[in-house]
Amino acid sequence: MQTVIHHRRILIWAVHIITVAFALLTAFVLRFEFAIQGRDRYLLYFAIAAAIPIKLMTFHLARLDRGWWLYVSTTDVVRLAAANAVSSLVLSGTVVAMVGDFPRSVLLLDFLLCFLFTAAVRLAVRMYREAVVGDFGRPKTRVLIYGAGAAGVGLVREIRSNPALGYEVAGFLDDDPQKKNAMLAGIRVFGSGRELAQILDRNRARSISEVIIAMPSANGRQMREAISSCRAANLACKTLPGFGELLSARFLTSQIRQLSVDDLLGRQPVNLDYGRIRERIAGRRILVTGAAGSIGSELCRQVAAFEPSQLVILDQAESELFKVEQQVRSNFPGLNLHLELADIRDEVRVAEVFRTHDIDSVLHAAAYKHVHLMEAHVFEAARNNIIGTWNVARCAYERGVRDFLMISSDKAVNPSNVMGATKRAAELVVAAVPSDSRSDTRFVSVRFGNVLGSNGSVVPIFQAQIASGGPVTVTHPDVRRFFMTVREAVQLVLQASTMGRGSEVFVLDMGEPIRIVDLARNMIRLAGLTPDEDIELRFTGLRAGEKLYEEVASQGENVVPTSQEKIHVFQGPAVKRADVMAWLSELQSLLERRNATAIVEHLSALIPEYTPSEVWHHSEDLARAAHAGSAK
Repeated sequence: MQTVIHHRRILIWAVHIITVAFALLTAFVLRFEFAIQGRDRYLLYFAIAAAIPIKLMTFHLARLDRGWWLYVSTTDVVRLAAANAVSSLVLSGTVVAMVGDFPRSVLLLDFLLCFLFTAAVRLAVRMYREAVVGDFGRPKTRVLIYGAGAAGVGLVREIRSNPALGYEVAGFLDDDPQKKNAMLAGIRVFGSGRELAQILDRNRARSISEVIIAMPSANGRQMREAISSCRAANLACKTLPGFGELLSARFLTSQIRQLSVDDLLGRQPVNLDYGRIRERIAGRRILVTGAAGSIGSELCRQVAAFEPSQLVILDQAESELFKVEQQVRSNFPGLNLHLELADIRDEVRVAEVFRTHDIDSVLHAAAYKHVHLMEAHVFEAARNNIIGTWNVARCAYERGVRDFLMISSDKAVNPSNVMGATKRAAELVVAAVPSDSRSDTRFVSVRFGNVLGSNGSVVPIFQAQIASGGPVTVTHPDVRRFFMTVREAVQLVLQASTMGRGSEVFVLDMGEPIRIVDLARNMIRLAGLTPDEDIELRFTGLRAGEKLYEEVASQGENVVPTSQEKIHVFQGPAVKRADVMAWLSELQSLLERRNATAIVEHLSALIPEYTPSEVWHHSEDLARAAHAGSAK
C-alpha cells in the first residue's frame, strides 16, 4: 500500500513539472507570437528553472500532491487557484529581482495557463474514470434518485466516481414542483414521486429497476409517501439513513441500505446538551433498574458512554441480565460494572443494593407493561409498578440520592387499563416523595409512547408473523399508537434527567400517531410481499383495557415547553404527601387481602380520570350484587 502511494506521488510530481514548464512555454509563445529569439529564449529557460522549484514547493505546502483526483471537487479547484496565485506572485518577485526587465504579460499568462492546465489534468482524470472506465465491465443497475437535494447530488457524484458499485443514475425524482425538468449534475429531474408510474412509461427504454431515496432529513410522512409511490410503480427502493449515520461514514454509497421500519417513523435527529448530561453522570454511581428490558438495556449502554464511576444494573431476569452485562463489558471494558439480581418488590433487598453501592442517581425503568396481561393480573401490576416503585423511591430518599427518574408511559394519561392506572399511580407516588422539606433528591418522571422493536411490541410480532407466512394480526383497523426508536427515547430521557427541579412529569415529543394497520402493511411491503395477497391481514378486536388511540395529557395538566424542543413538562395539581402515603398504606392492605375489585376501585379513588375496562365494570356489578344479597 505504501509503495502504491509513493508511486502515485512521484507521478503527481512529474505531472506538475510538465504542467509548470508547458504553461510557461505556452505563455512565452503567445506573448511573442510563436517567435522566441535571442534574449527572450534565455528568459524562458531561466523562468522555467525558477518556476519548477517555486511552484512545486507551493503545491506541496498546499497539499496538492496528496489529493485523490478521482474525487476532485470545486473545493479542490479553489485551493488550486490559490496555490497558483501564491506561486505566481513568488515567481514574479524572483524573476524581476534577478533579471529586472521581464515581460509582465508572460507572468500573468503563466498564472492563468498554469491554473487551467493543472485543473484540466485533474478534471480529465475524473472524467475518464466516470465516462470511459465506467462504461465497461458488468451491466449497470439503472436507478432513479428520490431527492434532488445535497444528498442526492452528492450520491450521483459518488456513483459516477465508483463504477464498481454497478449503478447508473437515469434521473431524479423530487416533490418540489419548482425543480421539475431542472438539470442537476447533468441529470434531469423528471418530476414528483406521485408521477413515478408515468415517468417509467415515458422512459421504458432506460430499463429503470430501482429507486434510491436520498432524503436524510425526511420525516415519517414523507418517507411513507415516497415508499408508497415506489410500491405503486412496482419498483424496489433503498434509502440513505439520517444525518447522524451519514456523518459516521466517509462515503454516501457505503450507507445505501434496504429500508427498515425505523424509516417509516422518519424521526429527526435529537440535539442533546451532552455537557449537561455528562455533568450529571460522569464520576457518579448510577443505578439502572429493569436493566434487562429494552429501555433499561439501552439506558445502560448510553449511560456507560458518559463514564460513571460505577454502573449498577438491577433486574430479576437472570439470563437477560447476563446478556446485558456481556454487551456493556464488551463495549466498555474499563467500566466499573456491578450486577444485582433483585426484585424491586423486595424492600429489604432493594435497601441492601442502595447501602452496598452508595448510589448517587437512579434511573428506574423496572415495570410490567403489557396491557392485557396486567388486566388479568392486578395484584402483580400493583405490587410491581406501584409498591416496587415506592420501595426504590423510598430508598433513594432515605439514602439522600441526588436524582431519581422514573420511566412512565403515555398509557398513564386518562388510563383505561390497569397497567396505565398503576403507572399514573407510580407518577403520583414519585411526585409525593420529595414533598418533605428534608429531601434533597430530585424526583421526576418521563412519559413516552411505544418503543419501536421493544420486547413484546407489535414490530417483532409482525416480523415473526410475516416470516411464518401470516396472517398478520391487528386488533382494530383504526387503532393508532405513538412510536419512538429506543435510542431516541433514551437520549431524551437522559436529557430530561438534567432538567427537573423535583416532582415534574416530563413528556417526550412523540410526533404523529401511526395507524397500526398502516404499519403492518408497510412492513409486509418492506419484506417484498403484497398485503392481502401474499400475507393476510386479520383483525382480532381490541383486548380488555386497550384504547383506539393514546393521549398526550390528562385534563387539568398544562403543557409547558422546555429548553429542549422535544421535551415538554406537565404542570398538574400539587400532590399531598400525606394523602398519597395513606393511599399506599391502604393499597398494601388490599394486596394482602387479595381483593382485585377493591384494588381497581382504590386506583379509581386516587386517579379520578381512570376508566376501568368492561371486565372490571362487570366485576364491580357482581361484587355489589353479592353484597346486596348478603345484606338481605
